[in-house]
Amino acid sequence: MTLLITLIAAVIITIVWYTSPKARKLKVGLMCYMYWGASIMWLVDALFEYKEQGAGYFTPAAADMINDSFLGLCAVALGAIVWLGAMLISDPNGVIKDALTQKR
Repeated sequence: MTLLITLIAAVIITIVWYTSPKARKLKVGLMCYMYWGASIMWLVDALFEYKEQGAGYFTPAAADMINDSFLGLCAVALGAIVWLGAMLISDPNGVIKDALTQKR
């Protein structure tokens, strides 16, 4: 499930990045790299786990699927938080700079 969730997130963010010039300005590519990297990591993990378990890999317990789903959602959320932090630091539109330098 972690692989599936991160692949879906990676594909959606890549489509957004590719079709929107505004998304490229907002550095959505950083999220693409994080999600594709996580997808590759879990693909390698799945291959090694399949090598160990064989056909049993395709019949996981319900508790394992729930745990994997939660882990995948947490990874996607963490990627979004890291991207948000990078956006706050780089401030491409100057919103934070304007708010801090505004005279009161």
